[in-house]
Amino acid sequence: MAYNFKGKVVVVTGASSGIGLAISREFASAGSRVAIVARSGNRLAELADEINSNGGEAFAIVTDVTDEMQCQSMVEKCIERFGRLDILINNAGISMRASFADSDINVLRRVMEVNFWGTVNCTKYALPHLIANRGVLVGISSVAGFHGLPGRTGYSASKFAMHGFLETIRIENFFSGMHVMILAPGFTASNIRYHALTADGSEQGETPRKEDKMVQPEYVARWVLKGIRKKKRNKILTWNGRFIAFFQRIIPWIVDWTIFRLMDSEPGSPLKK
Repeated sequence: MAYNFKGKVVVVTGASSGIGLAISREFASAGSRVAIVARSGNRLAELADEINSNGGEAFAIVTDVTDEMQCQSMVEKCIERFGRLDILINNAGISMRASFADSDINVLRRVMEVNFWGTVNCTKYALPHLIANRGVLVGISSVAGFHGLPGRTGYSASKFAMHGFLETIRIENFFSGMHVMILAPGFTASNIRYHALTADGSEQGETPRKEDKMVQPEYVARWVLKGIRKKKRNKILTWNGRFIAFFQRIIPWIVDWTIFRLMDSEPGSPLKK
């Protein structure tokens, strides 16, 4: 039987822009009730107004996912408003762009706090409800979680950690009926590169890539719902990402070389030969 999103309650973190915003809209269009979560109250309010004015149902909850108590409160507010929780989309994330040798160690800590611990914090308090409702737990990840990306040490580490965490949650709840999916979109047009941290922790403020040539957030959002319907475990959306994940075990040195060349070709690359 096809998964029916109508009436389901969905929490989307990092919902104020990019992939999270597109996912929120997609679930609302499918008839789900959406709790949209981010730090930016103004942007959340605008998105909630948009969804509600178009006949959907959205509830904005301002939350910093690095704060465990705020995540607990966020889940409690969702249950108070909707009475249940069926799907958690762990999408909130930040990136970095600097060689490890040049990076302040706190840059890596910050990326881990958002990408890994943000997922842990939200999952911890949502999990009992997801299990009770035979729901869905999703992590929006990256190819960087399957193979390291040079110049993104903290980002890759956080995504590897997310993968290990979610895969373990999947196995621990093997007989619960809860579905766990890890989805890696590849390079997607969003604000993540503008806000990526540099070696000293300041935001990059620009993107080294052609955003209009990338995967669009709406495509990723459609695949989130499609992946849930198809009960996908791990889904990589781009052919480049699939190449990396498949061949890393067969010809790892060629994969390493290819990735180095790809990342080194970026304008202002922090990599050194």
